[in-house]
Amino acid sequence: MIRIHFTSDDFARVRFARRPSPVPELHAALMMLGAPHEELLFGRWRSRLLRSLPGAVEPLADLVPDGSAPAFLDVAGDTLDEGVALIRAAHPELVRAGIEQVYARRPAPPWIRALHGGDADAWRTLDRAQRAAYETVLAPVWPLLQDLHRTEFTRHALAVAELGIGATLTDLVPGSRLRDGVWEWPLPDFPGVREVRLGGRGLILRPTFHWRRGPLIQDHPDRPTALAYPAGRGLPPAPDRAGPPDEPLAGVLGRTRLTLLRALDDARTTTGLARRIGVSNATASAHASALRAAGLLTTTRTGRSVHQARTPLADLLLTGGTADR
Repeated sequence: MIRIHFTSDDFARVRFARRPSPVPELHAALMMLGAPHEELLFGRWRSRLLRSLPGAVEPLADLVPDGSAPAFLDVAGDTLDEGVALIRAAHPELVRAGIEQVYARRPAPPWIRALHGGDADAWRTLDRAQRAAYETVLAPVWPLLQDLHRTEFTRHALAVAELGIGATLTDLVPGSRLRDGVWEWPLPDFPGVREVRLGGRGLILRPTFHWRRGPLIQDHPDRPTALAYPAGRGLPPAPDRAGPPDEPLAGVLGRTRLTLLRALDDARTTTGLARRIGVSNATASAHASALRAAGLLTTTRTGRSVHQARTPLADLLLTGGTADR
C-alpha cells in the first residue's frame, strides 16, 4: 500500500504538469520495455523496439539491473536537453546513493562507478544512451504524446471544477481512497506500506502513456512530490503514420527531423515547434536549418516572429509519394 499524507497547504498546491516531460516518459517506456507483464497489449510494441534499439542504449540497462532506477534519474524538464542537464547536475552524493541503491548486492560496472567520480567519459556514455533511446522510443510518437497530454489536462481540469480535488485524485487511481488527509491505495505487487509526507511541498500530477502498473512517485525533500499515473487507452502510443514509408525516411533524416517535419501540419515558430517535439529551441533551430538547406522547410518572418513551414517536397515525402501531382 502507498499512503500520501496531505497538509491543508498541500491541497492548495496540487497541480497538473503543464506539458509532458521527455525524461520521465522515456524511463517509463524503458521500464515497460524490460518488464515481462502486459504481453498481450505491449508484446508487438516491445518486439519492434527491441529489434530497433541501437547499441548506444545498452548502458542504460546497467543503471536498472533489477528494474529499479537510481533516484538521481528522477528529473523532469520540459525538453530532453533540460532533463539530461538536470541529471548531469545531480549532486555527487545523490549519484553515489543511487548507485548503492541499485547495486547493494553486487559490484557495479566500472563506468557506473565512474559516474560518481564525475568522469567525463562516463557521463558522455549516459548522455548518448539517453538520447539514442529517445530517438528510437519517443521521438516517433512525441507529437501524439503531447496531444494525449492536452486531452488528459482538460479532463483533469473539468473534473476538479465539477467534483473537487478529492474526488479527482481518487478517480486517477482506481481503488484508492482519500480520508483524513491521507490518500491511500492498495498495490497487490507492492509489499508493506510506503508513507509519503508532502509537508507543504505540494503534489504534481503527471500522466504517463507507457507505464501500465501502479503510480510512479518522485519524492525529493527539496521539491514538490511528483506522481506519474497510467493514462491513455491502455495501448502503447503508435506513430500517426506507421508503416514502411517512414523507416527509410527516418534512416535518411533521423527520427527527430522526421518528427519535426510531421509536427509542421501548420506553420509554427521555432519556440512552438521545440515545445511540440520536446527539444530545446537551439536543437529545433539547428534541425530546421538542416531541413531548410535540404529544401524541406521554408521560413517566413513576420515582425519579430519567424515561422517554419513544410515545402511541397516535404509533404510528398511524408505521404510516401502519394500526394496529388
